Amino acid sequence: MNITVKQLRALIALAETQNFGRAAARVHVSQPALSVQIRDLERQLGASLVERQPRRALLTPLGHEVLARARRIMQDLASIEATARRSAGLAGRLTLGVIPTVAPYLLPLALPQLRAANLSLDLRLREAMTDALLDDLAQGRLDAAIVALPLAQPGFDRIALFDDRFVLATSPQQARAFGHRAPPTRPADLDLDRLLLLDEGHCLADQALEVCSLERPDRRLDLGASSLATLCRLVAGGFGMTLLPEIACRTETAAAPGLRLTRFADPQPQRTVGLVWRAGGPRPDWIDALAAILRAAGRRLLAEQPVAAGASGGDISDQKKA
Repeated sequence: MNITVKQLRALIALAETQNFGRAAARVHVSQPALSVQIRDLERQLGASLVERQPRRALLTPLGHEVLARARRIMQDLASIEATARRSAGLAGRLTLGVIPTVAPYLLPLALPQLRAANLSLDLRLREAMTDALLDDLAQGRLDAAIVALPLAQPGFDRIALFDDRFVLATSPQQARAFGHRAPPTRPADLDLDRLLLLDEGHCLADQALEVCSLERPDRRLDLGASSLATLCRLVAGGFGMTLLPEIACRTETAAAPGLRLTRFADPQPQRTVGLVWRAGGPRPDWIDALAAILRAAGRRLLAEQPVAAGASGGDISDQKKA
């Protein structure tokens, strides 16, 4: 019997997606290739693992038992790789997850530094929401993930990278609606009926509301978006206002010139961006090297935003970029 890691990965992907096509896409092979891997695994075990239905694939009772063992094997393999990496530092293969509200802003600065630290580093990235990243991390599909802290889920170690403050993003139309009044500089003064948020499931929206001590608006017309880019274009078009993380300000104001940014008065609401990894073993040596590069990139990114570092409680849209 010669069961391979590829076969076990294929079975795990099929169990989680219940679809041969989606499972093949997850493990980066063609659908026929994945089907062959599953059939070969069944042939070696001498039993059926998958119940093939017209529109989905379900595991048989034996399939579920093999799945549980396959997941344990993949976790053990991830631990072996982590042990080897601890002796080699930031080298070899590193699979890193990043949440969507950080990835497009931090990675363009961090990736060149990671490459400069070790040209032989085989870096693989996965962009997904927090729950999906933590599940991949727990199952050994990721080595580490960049998420917003704190985390409620147990089983992970973490290190803070940098603080990312929230600013109020509005449009010229919205600014005129304030009349002679200054824009609200305290979260409690916001008109929740005009507040646009990312779709539920994005940790940014929930965390922004939490640090601002606000409740998610309950309205008939919800213009929440699945990305900050879409959200900012809605705001620039006069549909409302939003809470924008500072690391996104430069990119989003360049793409949507109509955005008006206002700093909240102190204490300013903020989130903490951190690096997390599986708990339970020795602290990997490469974690500190990776965290140092990500932290430096984050600080540089914040220094380049069109937001004066010492400003608070006022309009910052026209301030000189750092």
